[in-house]
Amino acid sequence: MVHHLHAGVLDVAYLDEGPRTGPPVVLLHGFPYDVRAFDAVTPLLVSAGCRVIAPYLRGYGPTRFLSDETPRSGEQAVLAHDLLALLDALAIDSAVLAGYDWGGRAACIVAALWPQRVRGLVTCGGYNMHDVPAAMTPVAPEDEHRLWYQYYFHSERGRAGLQRHRHALCRLLWQQWSPHWQFDEATYARTAESFDNPDFVDVVIHSYRVRFGLVDGDPAVASTEQLLRQQPHIAVPTVSLNGGGDGVFRAEISAAHSKFFTGPYARRVIDRVGHNVPQEAPAEFAQAVLGLVAGTLPA
Repeated sequence: MVHHLHAGVLDVAYLDEGPRTGPPVVLLHGFPYDVRAFDAVTPLLVSAGCRVIAPYLRGYGPTRFLSDETPRSGEQAVLAHDLLALLDALAIDSAVLAGYDWGGRAACIVAALWPQRVRGLVTCGGYNMHDVPAAMTPVAPEDEHRLWYQYYFHSERGRAGLQRHRHALCRLLWQQWSPHWQFDEATYARTAESFDNPDFVDVVIHSYRVRFGLVDGDPAVASTEQLLRQQPHIAVPTVSLNGGGDGVFRAEISAAHSKFFTGPYARRVIDRVGHNVPQEAPAEFAQAVLGLVAGTLPA
């Protein structure tokens, strides 16, 4: 059942399962996915007594902006503030945060800047924050070509392409980013409904432009973005899960991220799993979450 509540600038649509008195876990999806990524994870957590909350991020599914005047921003700081507002609206003082891609970025930022709100962190891909000042520095060609969609979205042709072909384009990204995952059409269709959100295109395009410094960010979170330019460390207990077959960011890239984690930290690479870790490896994802709930890290 989808619930709704006003949190910050959004009417947030979210799933809320398990006992209300259980240890809270917030599951955060990325682009181009939605809460369906956690369909096999949630029952494992609920059976262990957790309260599991999975919101649709801004621009996805039934989540809506409360005002037409709010910028349709997709920058990293607004995602973190959306998460904080959700925790506040649900009266959750502290939770285990677990996410990937955009959702993992929001979780990492909250863990870094507001650690008192985070009991533990599961992040797919390690230190998942943008270094905007360094964004125009080229990386190795083998990594540059994987980011074609980001450069595409920098152009108005790319905006038009996402507007016109959003379902086909996002399906292609699923295939390229998770080459070993044999998802069926019904699985994709259940998630693709979320891309029909009226703000999807604007939020996505802004996200992939602002992270390169090509457009202005939301002034409401400018002070948070300034803090993120310092690449703050994360001190909460953290598990980094990395898909060995990730078609966007090679798992090897996160091997150098340990310097950003000053608390208990463990890194795992899951063979033949791509970018969508919770949907491709739900048991491993749930195990990492439950370890943090119990106060332990994988060996």
